[in-house]
Amino acid sequence: MDISVNNRFKSYPENARSKIEILRGWIFEISASLDLGKIEESLKWGEPSYSVKTGSPIRIDWKPKSPNNCYLLFNCNTTLVDTFRELYGNLLEFQGNRAIVVSLSEELPEAAIKHCIELGLTYKTRKHLPLLGT
Repeated sequence: MDISVNNRFKSYPENARSKIEILRGWIFEISASLDLGKIEESLKWGEPSYSVKTGSPIRIDWKPKSPNNCYLLFNCNTTLVDTFRELYGNLLEFQGNRAIVVSLSEELPEAAIKHCIELGLTYKTRKHLPLLGT
């Protein structure tokens, strides 16, 4: 793990860190299963960021001003969150056109979030397809 990312993870409260570590693990798991190559892990805007050549960067963060949630953040200039809303609007909570809101007190909807991560990691190859080819 990148040292700056590791330090950021250490700054999170335990309940947020455990959820964020699950989300991070899913990013690496999905990237490996799709053979997407090396993941660049860094801090962007103070948030852990994950990117591969085929996708749009995915960031993960927790903010003190919203202590009961963490966030999977996506580039707001993509159609990712709009697509997620179309597919999972009844299951996931969103913040504008940039984030999936993840409750720290509820179980993660694993299949839906993993699918969203997959779409983010493969966005450049799907962006021309209706609903990203889903």
